[in-house]
Amino acid sequence: MYLGFVILTVLAGVVLPVQALINARLGLQIGGPVWAATFSFLIGTVALFAYQLVLRAPFPPAAQAFSGPAWLWIGGVLGAFYVATVTLTVPRLGTAALIALIVLGQMVASLLLDHFGVLHDVHPLNPSRLLGAGLLITGVWLIVSN
Repeated sequence: MYLGFVILTVLAGVVLPVQALINARLGLQIGGPVWAATFSFLIGTVALFAYQLVLRAPFPPAAQAFSGPAWLWIGGVLGAFYVATVTLTVPRLGTAALIALIVLGQMVASLLLDHFGVLHDVHPLNPSRLLGAGLLITGVWLIVSN
């Protein structure tokens, strides 16, 4: 079961640079990265609704959906920022540099979120995590510097 999740996650990673390139091309076709991100999210929303219909998943009650704090809804804004940003930057950076810089941002943010226990249990920084981050930074520098 664990191996299946690992494979699925690797496939999700494979999709990221492909999605960035497709959205960048779409942005050229329709007038910019924000329009490309808009249509990407629209098509993704339709696909997710269709998937939920196939699963016959019940629609969540409005009272349940809106009972949490308002900041729970910021994920869509963050996703839109991400898609619009990579759509804009991939033609200028290339896919390898783009993904390397994304992974760098993810690693730094993840280490800080873990260390301070933001939204989950604390996982403090330790020497091996710092060494791993240092090696990652070195790798990103090697990929980005031409």
